[in-house]
Amino acid sequence: MGSSNDTYAARTHELGAWLARQDVHLLTGAGAGVMAAVSEAFHDVAGRRGRVIGIVPGESGESGYEAKSGYPNPWVEIPIFTHLPLTGIQGSALMSRNHINILTSDVIVALPGGAGTASEVTLAVRYGKPLIAWFDRREDIPGLPAEVSLATDFDAVQAFVRTEIEQD
Repeated sequence: MGSSNDTYAARTHELGAWLARQDVHLLTGAGAGVMAAVSEAFHDVAGRRGRVIGIVPGESGESGYEAKSGYPNPWVEIPIFTHLPLTGIQGSALMSRNHINILTSDVIVALPGGAGTASEVTLAVRYGKPLIAWFDRREDIPGLPAEVSLATDFDAVQAFVRTEIEQD
């Protein structure tokens, strides 16, 4: 989870490539920014067994259902199209795909982001999902709940994810 505007290229590349080598699937919100960057890094690992899955927001259009503009990003291999249009600051509302993103994930890594990322973190806490935030300052996600663990180095992220995967 993370910004739909910025890619945080160093972090997303490292995380996406590492996850691809763990024989897991990658689930994202299917959009731009962090979602696209981590998807591309995951997708580009040769011989990976997991797939890039994207939960796509939708809306009513002239010809019925339409994926929201800009979705899914080019690296999504399995798009899950929804009728759920709300994103960003409305990301914890019932008509947001963020509920699916969080409830479907085995473990969540949050990267810096704005209101949409903050809503996903809030939902992860509400639903009791394993979550680690990977950035330098708690302010990198507005209103980050105190109970969310913050990792400033990738080794801590890897250890957390491995522990959670082994528990499944």
